Amino acid sequence: MKKMINKPLTVALSLAFASLMPLSIGLMSTGCAGDRYHESTGETIDDTATTARVKKALHSDAQYKYADVKVTTFKGTVQLSGFADSSDAKARAADLAKTVEGVKDVENNITIKE
Repeated sequence: MKKMINKPLTVALSLAFASLMPLSIGLMSTGCAGDRYHESTGETIDDTATTARVKKALHSDAQYKYADVKVTTFKGTVQLSGFADSSDAKARAADLAKTVEGVKDVENNITIKE
């Protein structure tokens, strides 16, 4: 008698889980993959670490401290924005950023204070 009760219940639960499987797979795949305009989870983690390393390099520089420079990273490309006191400071910021691990390219959008 027990086997008859368990068998229909097992079949019903199996069908319920099977019908939910495509939904759960779809939810997992949309959040992880990256494309040209969106980062994957791994890229987001890497870019966050790269941004932190570039900020540290800029703030540790003995010549300039770059308090007014913002650092953003997307897919390994670092964007520098904000303000610097001279063209030498602007160029030095880009040079420092290029030497940091994980940096593929640097877009230097720093504005020189007048």
